[in-house]
Formats: sequence, structure tokens, C-alpha cells
Amino acid sequence: MTKYVYFFGEGQVEGAGDMKNLLGGKGANLAEMLSIGLPVPAGFTLTTEVCTDFYKNNRHYPDGLTDQVKDALGKVEAQMGKKFGDPKNPLLVSVRSGARASMPGMMDTVLNLGLNDETVQGIIDQSGDPRFAYDSYRRFIQMYSNVVLEMDGSILEHILEQMKEEKRVELDTELNAADLKQLVELFKKKVQEEIGQAFPEDPEEQLWGAIGAVFGSWMNQRAITYRKLNNIPEEWGTAVNVQSMVYGNMGDDCATGVAFTRDPSTGENYFYGEYLVNAQGEDVVAGIRTPQPINKAKYKEGDLPAMEDVLPECYEQLLKIRSILEYHYKDMQDIEFTIEKGKLYMLQTRNGKRTARAAIHIAVDMVDEGLIDEKEAVKRIEPAQLDQLLHPSLDPAAEKDVIAKGLPASPGAASGMVVFNADEAEEQARLKKRVILVRVETSPEDIHGMHAAQGILTARGGMTSHAAVVARGMGKCCVAGCGDLKIDYEKQQFTTKGGVVVKRGDMITLDGSAGEVIFGDVPKVQPELSGDFAKVMGWADRFRRLKVRTNADTPHDSKVAREFGAEGIGLCRTEHMFFEGDRIQAVREMILADDLEGRKRALAKILPMQKGDFLGIFREMKGLPVTIRLLDPPLHEFLPQTDDDVAELAAACGVKFSDVKEHVEHLHEFNPMLGHRGCRLGISYPEVYDMQVQAIMEAACELVKNDGFEIVPEIMIPLVAHVNELKILRANAVAVAEEVCERYGVKVEYLIGTMIELPRAALMADKVAEQADFFSFGTNDLTQTTYGLSRDDSGHFLPDYVERGVFVRDPFVYLDRAGVGQLVRMGKEKGRATRPDLKVGICGEHGGEPTSVIFCHEIGLDYVSCSPYRVPIARLAAAHAAIQEEG
Repeated sequence: MTKYVYFFGEGQVEGAGDMKNLLGGKGANLAEMLSIGLPVPAGFTLTTEVCTDFYKNNRHYPDGLTDQVKDALGKVEAQMGKKFGDPKNPLLVSVRSGARASMPGMMDTVLNLGLNDETVQGIIDQSGDPRFAYDSYRRFIQMYSNVVLEMDGSILEHILEQMKEEKRVELDTELNAADLKQLVELFKKKVQEEIGQAFPEDPEEQLWGAIGAVFGSWMNQRAITYRKLNNIPEEWGTAVNVQSMVYGNMGDDCATGVAFTRDPSTGENYFYGEYLVNAQGEDVVAGIRTPQPINKAKYKEGDLPAMEDVLPECYEQLLKIRSILEYHYKDMQDIEFTIEKGKLYMLQTRNGKRTARAAIHIAVDMVDEGLIDEKEAVKRIEPAQLDQLLHPSLDPAAEKDVIAKGLPASPGAASGMVVFNADEAEEQARLKKRVILVRVETSPEDIHGMHAAQGILTARGGMTSHAAVVARGMGKCCVAGCGDLKIDYEKQQFTTKGGVVVKRGDMITLDGSAGEVIFGDVPKVQPELSGDFAKVMGWADRFRRLKVRTNADTPHDSKVAREFGAEGIGLCRTEHMFFEGDRIQAVREMILADDLEGRKRALAKILPMQKGDFLGIFREMKGLPVTIRLLDPPLHEFLPQTDDDVAELAAACGVKFSDVKEHVEHLHEFNPMLGHRGCRLGISYPEVYDMQVQAIMEAACELVKNDGFEIVPEIMIPLVAHVNELKILRANAVAVAEEVCERYGVKVEYLIGTMIELPRAALMADKVAEQADFFSFGTNDLTQTTYGLSRDDSGHFLPDYVERGVFVRDPFVYLDRAGVGQLVRMGKEKGRATRPDLKVGICGEHGGEPTSVIFCHEIGLDYVSCSPYRVPIARLAAAHAAIQEEG
């Protein structure tokens, strides 16, 4: 028969610390603490397999479980010298959850289980303290009725508050035994009224009710949300731990507390924690009473007495246990303890949650202390955590008035006055005003306003929308897809779902890490990239194989990315350069031109501007590769859409309003992302790509000739579906490049490759590789063309897909290994079958998402490319991938 129940107690431990998948984190660590000689009250663990079977079989338990629980309970009784349900010598137990991944506060707990009107007398006889007995009894009724009977917890809490008012006391501890006994009767009467049945008196019924409730809490809403946020699979399930009670509420020689072996906020190496005298565990975290510090290391005048002074012998014992645990687990521990009549018991240890700053500090310190090696230090730091370090964040102590919630599209925090168009954002920024640009959705035409703004807020669009991608590239805070907003450009205001009206000029704050829109200016804290950060990143770079480049379109972005450790540019989007200053006018002239000569005249104006951009980028990236994508978006994006803007353009170009209007309407496409864009423009208007290649090569030749640079420009042709497109455009590019090299009298090596963003290109990669020196997978577009989903418009329903389990995760955030990932793998393999030296990377936003980076390592890509502020995240994730591969 399958073993479903594992006993733990002094002298007999059936589990171990490496059995977390089966026993959950709490159960495995309780067993482990006993095995290294720490004082742990006896108990037993129902495995995660019980939870899995429970849900598979319509909430029925597997055969044999009842007998195994009975046997384990008998062992606990024997060890504790008490009997469950015995009126004279009762054993009381706690029932707690324990998933294999730590989920603090997400699931349910019941304490003091086994109390009824008979056993409470046994507790009084044993302890000689009726107040303690009835205090435990009323707590049990409160917790059980809330957790198991599903009563609103505030109902009994209200009766408790009324009792305190009647007795004119402030604290629970000031109620006497008679008060608490009366409270028990009032509670039981209220339970009968609310649920229509008496509070259960049978301890065995209580036990199975609590076990069922804890297993049931695996599927409560807060647990489901937590799992989604932390990528914890639903099928893991939770274990349940039944453990004999020890009491921190039997008097002034009793206490309970929670501590971390190091400071979880800063990583500082001192014992950090809180405790309460004469209390049970939930009192410390519930905030009903003000907890006291466990030691005097950070003692401030006015603090309540530290445990170090109040219970010095227990404190010294706890201090020794702290050292034992850190030496054993070789990591910072989060512990729970109870002191009963001067005797210390350990109730839990687990690896403690910590900030990114603390994670780095602790990892470096533990290497210096010889507890762990550098490889382990790198593994300890979650790549996604680094976002906390790279952007300003809201002061955790500040108050927040959250008025709307959208997608956390680009991390960090920003405050500013609301503006609704890019020109005003730029104008106000020039006047040294802080602004938040609010748009229904952004387009490339908004780029100057986005650059000028502190942050960007959009009502539409997903995690890879234009706003999100550009904001991340700039290191700007962005909340996208905020469906709670109704934006009215005419009235210059937006209204939230809750009815809050925010007008132009009002101050708001965005939390791009949480996706929150907050009214007012919330204080922020700036990132600190300490020496520890540089040290850890240096270790990561030693271990990783995968190169990390950046997506950058300006010299400034290139500089920032290089400072963050980028090893080149994997994607330079040339269209973003077209919107700067007076360039847009020349671009529009080119689009409106009736013939080739007219287009060439306009392009001649753009050429020196583009060349200047490339000179700046090449200088910042000296010695590193730069991949430049030729024009990608459809032409309509560069033209004005409103009649006023059309009239302004007509006047500037000296043409009729009707002609411009006709041109705008002619270029309109119903599905522009699958329309006349990318290489298709290059085929129709080869002179555009020729101008860009000329600008790239002239900049490279100038720096090679005049400044002795070594440059190998990588010219990327986007949206290729058929090898013939690439063949034609490659021949054009080679002709222009050779002409420029000859004119400058220098030999500059260059590569010509393509962006794989259509399924057909991946399927035909062996043929495409005949004309390509490199492949770069544009996973943003490859995801939308594979799924048939618009990355800009699907943001409002994709959360429903994830919520209902249609998709495990948003495929625009996490690379879809099974579908899109298969195309990437196939494209790489087929491409290298034709050209073994083919350089292959990705440049979609997945290049900065840790699990996607690990996948890119696994399938043998050469590099990933991501926005500048995600470069350190990708570097660390690439190191994790290499370390995992070693096993």
C-alpha cells in the first residue's frame, strides 16, 4: 500500500529534508530539524500525493489513509504522553499546510484542535490555569469556524471586541478566565445561529474537518493567485502537517516568535525577528499586539523589551539554533518558534524570502564566510528579482491611493502630471516638468513624447505592445492594457472604473512593477547597484556560454546597455530614428512622392541623419557587434491621421489637401502587421533600403578609415517569408556596400542576415540560410503569427485564457517552448544544416525573460538580445542555464 503519512518525533523520523516534493517544505524541514537534534514537537505529515488524489477523485481521500493517520496519531500520543480526545489528559494538535514551494500566508491553519467542553477541563487540571485553557478554546473556535466552517472571521472578532469594550480593556490578554469562558459560550451560540448546526465537539470530526479544509485551501483564490504570480504548478499540491501543540500563551515564561537568520530587506548579517510574551503564533503576524524585537542589535529608544533581556536563556539557545540552521542549510532561514514554560520548540524553518538587494548581499557574504561557492551564490539569486535593483521603486512605507490596475509592462516607478499627447509631453519636459503620457495606445509617432515622459500609461495593448517594448528599451516605467480607464482626448481626461476622474495636469504615479495607477505623487527610492552586484554579475559572466546583446536604437540606449554588460546590439530598429526632429517631414515627403526621383530627393535628406545615428551607435559599441534592422513598419504609420495634421503636411509639402488625404487612405490596411511592411517595402521601394545600407556602410567605413575601428556591421532584412525576397534584397545590399567600401578605399567586413518572424521562414530555414549570414528570431512577431494573435489587441482577453487554464502563461511574456520554441529550434537546426557557421540569436522581448533565456541556451543559440535594463537579468539567467546543464 502507498505510504501517505510520515511520522516525525524525537528518536523516530520517517522523512528527510530532501523529500520536499512529497512532504512539502514544512514537513521535510520539520523532519530534517529533528534529525539534526533540534527540539521539534512530534507530529506527522500527510503527503502531497494525498492532495493530488483528493482533487482527482472529487475530494475523496485514497484508501488506507484513515488507518495510517490513526497509527501516526498513536505514535504522537505515545511520545507526548497524552491522548487525543482524552478528557483528563488531552493531546491538542495544530493542522497546517506545507507546499513544496513556500507560499507564506496563502493557505489555512488551525491551532488548538481537540478542544471541547470536556477536554478543556483536562487542560485546566494539567496547567492549573483556567485562563490559558479558555483562551486556547476561544482561539480554536475562531479559527475552526473561519477555516473549516467558512464563517466570516469578522463575526466572532466583533463579539470579542464587544467583550473588551464591556470589560473596559484594550488587549485580549487583559480578559480573565471567566470572561473567556463566557466568550466561548457566545462564540458557540453564534456559530449555531450562522451555520444552523452546533460547533463540532468530537475531536476526530474536528481533525478530519481541518485536514479537508487545509487541502481545500490549495484551491482558494489567494493561493491560486500566488501560484500564478510565482509560476507554481497547480498539480504540485500541498502536504498537511498535524503536530502536537506547544503553548506560548501559558504565562510570562512563554512566548512565540518569527525570525530571519539575516535581515531579509538588506541582507545584513544580524538576527532579525519579533516575538510576543504570552501569545500564540497568529498574534505575531496579525498585528493585534505590537511585537517586540528578539535582540538589541537594532534597538531604538522606545522599543519594547527585547527577548535577549526578557528570556535570556531561551534567546541564547535560539542564537545557537540560528548558527546550526545556517551551517546546515547554507542559506538564510525564516523560522518560527514557541517557548512553553521556559522550554524552546522549533515549529518551522525554510529558506527565507528576501529582496534582490538582500539576496545579493547574503550570497556574497556567504561566499566570503566559506558557506557556499561562487556557483551556488549565482544560483541563489533569481534573475527576475534584479528588476527591483535596476529601476526606482515606490517607498514601501508610503501610502498609496490605487485608482486602476493594468499590466506591469515596464518596471520601476514614476510620477508626473497627466498629458494626453506626445507633443505636450515634450513641451512640458522642456520646461522641466515631470509628465506621464496617457494614450489609448501608442504608435511610433509618439516616440518623442515617450522619451520625454517619466512614464507611459495606455488603455490598450499587451506586454509586448509598442508602448511596453519601447518603454522597456528606454528604461521607462509603463503600465499598459489598463482596461479600467476610459480616455477622452477631447475633454483631456480619463475616468476609472471606480468613477475617479483624472484631468490633464493632475499628478499620478505609476508602479510599472505592479501595474498600478496611483493618484498623487508617491515617494520613491532609487536603485543601489553596489559592489556586491558587480561581483555577482562577474561570477555569472564566468559561468555562462550564451552571449547577451541589447535592443537599442540610440547612442544613449547603447551606452546604458553597455554599462549593464551588453555584448553588442542584437536589434537596432531604424524606424524609430525616422520620427526624430525634422526627419519625419523628409520621410513623409518620400512617401508622398509620385516617382522614383521624388523619393530619392527625400531620401537624400534622410541619409546624413541616418549616418549620424549609426556613427553614434558604432562609437558607443566600439569593438562589439551591431545588428541593424532595415525599415520594418508599414508606411501609413509615418503619415498623419487627423484632418488637421493632414492639412499641415499638405501645406508644408506644397500639395493639395485632397492629394495627401487620398495617399493616406490608399496606404490604409485592414491588417497592417501582415501587410505591406518589412522586406515587402524593400522589394517595392528598393531605394529606401539602399539608402539605409549606404548610411550604415558609410558610417562604418568612416570610423575604420579615420579612427581605426574594427567594425562588422550586421544588416538585417525583416519579415522574410521566401528565400527569393532575401536573395533580391541581399544582392542590392551587397552592391551598395561594395560601392561604399570602394569609394572610401577601405575593406569593411559585413554580414547580411534576416529576422525569422514568420512560421514559413522557420519551416524553410534551410533554403533561407543559403542567402543569410545570420538568423535573428523576432519572437514577438513569431508568437503572433504562430498563434494568430495580435500582440497589441489580445491583452484584454489573454488574462482570461491564463485564468481559465487555456494557456499556462501569456505567450508574449514567456516563450512558448512547445509551439513557437519548436519553430525556433527547427529554424536553427535547418539553417545550420545548410550553413554550419550560421550565427543565431533572438531579439524579441523574450530575450530578457529568464525561462526563455534558459530555453535559448538549451537549444544552442549564440545570443539573446533584450532591452538595456534587462541585460543583467539575461546575463544571470544565462549563467543559471549553464549551471543547470552541468547538473
